Amino acid sequence: MQPGSASGAGASGGNRQLKRWGPIAGIVAVAAIGIGVFVATGGDDDSSSGTTVASTDAPGTTGAGTDTTVGDTSAPTTGGGGGEITYPLTYSQAVEQGVADQIDWGDRCDTAAGRVAVPDYFAPECYAPFSGDNGGSTADGVTADEITVVYYEGLEGDPIISYITDAIAADDTNAQQFETMRGLVQYYETYYEMYGRKINLVTYEGTGLANDDVAARADAAAIAEQYHPFAVLGGPALTNAFADELASREILCVGCTPGQPAEFYEDRDPYVWGLDGSAIQKQTLVLEFLQKQMIGKPASHGGEAVQGQERRFGLVYLDSSDTSSQLAQRFADQMEAMGTPLAEIVAYELDPATIQAQASQVIGKMKAAGVTTIILSTDPVAPRDFTREATAQEYFPEWFVAASTLVDVTAFARTYDQAQWQHAFGVTQLAVRGDPNATGAYSVYQWFTGSPPPADDTIGVIAPNPALFFAMVQAVGPDLTAANFRDALFAWPGSTRAVSQPYLSYGDKGYWGGVPDYQGVDDATIFWWDPNATGPDEIRKEGQGMYQYVDGGARYLPGECPTEDHLFDPNGAVAIYLTPPPGEEPPSYPSPAG
Repeated sequence: MQPGSASGAGASGGNRQLKRWGPIAGIVAVAAIGIGVFVATGGDDDSSSGTTVASTDAPGTTGAGTDTTVGDTSAPTTGGGGGEITYPLTYSQAVEQGVADQIDWGDRCDTAAGRVAVPDYFAPECYAPFSGDNGGSTADGVTADEITVVYYEGLEGDPIISYITDAIAADDTNAQQFETMRGLVQYYETYYEMYGRKINLVTYEGTGLANDDVAARADAAAIAEQYHPFAVLGGPALTNAFADELASREILCVGCTPGQPAEFYEDRDPYVWGLDGSAIQKQTLVLEFLQKQMIGKPASHGGEAVQGQERRFGLVYLDSSDTSSQLAQRFADQMEAMGTPLAEIVAYELDPATIQAQASQVIGKMKAAGVTTIILSTDPVAPRDFTREATAQEYFPEWFVAASTLVDVTAFARTYDQAQWQHAFGVTQLAVRGDPNATGAYSVYQWFTGSPPPADDTIGVIAPNPALFFAMVQAVGPDLTAANFRDALFAWPGSTRAVSQPYLSYGDKGYWGGVPDYQGVDDATIFWWDPNATGPDEIRKEGQGMYQYVDGGARYLPGECPTEDHLFDPNGAVAIYLTPPPGEEPPSYPSPAG
């Protein structure tokens, strides 16, 4: 199986011999997904994975590691109050069954709200504390006492990843990221129901570059043979060989591959899971926006030379794999079907040694074709060169961000030519940001541990994988298997729809033409660049220039995109919520760290 990745209008899915720098756009950047976004229900009450036992006192939850140790935590008291209950059992299910008052939910549960007592608006429902026989070894990597989980980090100092992170001075080390993951595991063990098991956490550093499919496959084999884990969190950023090898060995993994075509996941069901939307899903959302708000209307957001002209669209995409051109052609075909053929399509390769020369050619072709609106499906660094070159050629088009991974991040956008980027807007699956000290993964981590996360720049990217994993562990119940993990995830109705978080769902919820969804984010929001706004970026660095989110960051599923253009309209636009959006305020609880 050849590696592949990426997302956006011209994103990739397979791979011919990877170019030196690979498909950087495949790096998952769901930084706005907080660690409490998953409000799992566990599916039907009569699920075959349920276990009925007498309810007595449940053990506390602490963690131990193999290569690294999850330190002891002072878990809130939990326990049952007698009678028989069927696990898993949420608080709302217990109320419906009339047994909620018979269960001692413990201090970790706010019974007034029926949710876990943590300062997170997206905190999940409480699950009944477990006691009894959990079935012991239900799968490889699962015993009566432990679940072995491997946390993968890429090779320290990988020049491919450094090319991206250096652009925004993100400098978290692997050691800091490992330590942050240990803290997250402690958090989940303390507040989520583990059915008598604790996490045996193994930290593993990759042996090859992010695009090295041979090293990735060897790493997956080594993990399988040395640790026999139930699950792996994370994987090489630019190859699917790691996920393919794990799936062949029947090991579940979350966030272990860049985005792949739907068939990749179906063929490896139930082992491979993602969080970012797929390339096709993003295309669907982008095309709907273009049809409803852009096509057939004059260019109104570019420089003076294009103002008032009938829009002529051009596509610039990263050529990183065999399917890059296929996806780009699919996008072009869809545009033509809507009556607006693309005036120009230009591919580029992500090679730092030649990107400046490529930028000159890309911009020259767009300008010569009379393109008023450049649609970007790129890596996050190349627009720096494209925008500088456009200014050098005195060409000021509209710049449309087509759900392009990391280009929709303020930290990167500040590195682009601001004379150009003041004309930028688009569609993103990220959510309008909040104050990290008040909401989200950074805030909850600090509340739980009493200290900021060691990986303070990248916790937003680290946190989503364990969020999904632990939510489903407690939703599955004692009978933990990969198949039951899938069944619980497919039965889950989806996360709470909100402004400050993306909406995620799995399985067939009717959004994507009957194709089972293994990748998560389903909705998007509309944004534009304000070069004058000031505030913190995603890694809390103060500066000038911020994305503004239309209508307060309102989010749209397929078919819901509005028709009225509110771009560059400050009325109702929000760059950052310094206090949470109305109705999404987190509750307040004393910190366990004092």
